[in-house]
Amino acid sequence: MQAIQLREPGGIDKLDVVELTVPSEPGPGEIKVRLHASSLNFHDYAVVAGMIPTADGRIPMSDGAGVVEAVGEGVSEFAVGDAVVSTFFPDWLEGEARVGDFTTTPGDGIDGYAREQVVAPATSFTHQPKGYRHAEAATLTTAGLTAWRALVVDGGIKAGDTVLVLGTGGVSIFALQFAKMMGARVIATSSSNEKLTRLRELGAEHTINYQETPDWGKAVKALTNGEGVDHVVEVGGPGTLPQSIDAVKIGGHIALIGVLTGREGEIPTAKLMAKQAKLQGLIVGSRRHQIEMIRAIEASNLKPIIDREFALSDIADAFRHQESGKHFGKICLTF
Repeated sequence: MQAIQLREPGGIDKLDVVELTVPSEPGPGEIKVRLHASSLNFHDYAVVAGMIPTADGRIPMSDGAGVVEAVGEGVSEFAVGDAVVSTFFPDWLEGEARVGDFTTTPGDGIDGYAREQVVAPATSFTHQPKGYRHAEAATLTTAGLTAWRALVVDGGIKAGDTVLVLGTGGVSIFALQFAKMMGARVIATSSSNEKLTRLRELGAEHTINYQETPDWGKAVKALTNGEGVDHVVEVGGPGTLPQSIDAVKIGGHIALIGVLTGREGEIPTAKLMAKQAKLQGLIVGSRRHQIEMIRAIEASNLKPIIDREFALSDIADAFRHQESGKHFGKICLTF
């Protein structure tokens, strides 16, 4: 079978297309899946680019979608022919967060889904939403579930709330879509006026070009009659968090998801304290969260926004496209 392996110490030019032995038949509690799609996330890029160390020869990609080819003894949740999508934390099935690293995450601590077939525990997958293409389903594992947990699980979003999303990456676009699905209002930022137009077409009530308006936190407050937003989906990290604190309402919720601007920096803790806002870090979610998200997706007919699709063998070009920052929504691999 065809697969992609990453040579240490990493880099887009060190992704090799290889032929690997087809995996054996599934054992008790396992399923064999013919993979047809994956999607790119910043975490995948960090692994491939060498920002996150991993094992030599690692198969990258945390997201995988495909069809069940065989089921092992004791598996009753899936049958041959079922369309399935992977989970980010295969061992976090439900309950409170209990994983604080990526040692069990496909494409990082263990081999991922940049390959044509895999045998894994059945709990490493859920059913895809009905009517989804494999590429669409592959966007849910990381980006979709991160946005869902930020707003629904941790944020407790309700109709009439106001949500601030930053940029036009996968998590931010999903957050906009979930917010609209839940009856919330959305304010969105980008450095591209063309992308701001597309954000408004997706339902954002207000948009801000953060290059033209560096103090966009104050601009957000002005758009909310001086109150601030109920939720901030914070993907930037230390470079944007001070503005997000300006933008959030007293007693609001900031979901700290990304570190696109770096891992360390000055944070106005006194202002955060005065806002009495909840700043909560999160890493994706549990299998139960994913099942609940997919149920909501099926009820609402929500479809992800896919920017481009690349063949598996063109994975390096896909990452270069991601690196350029020109994408709007998700970049997928199909195979």
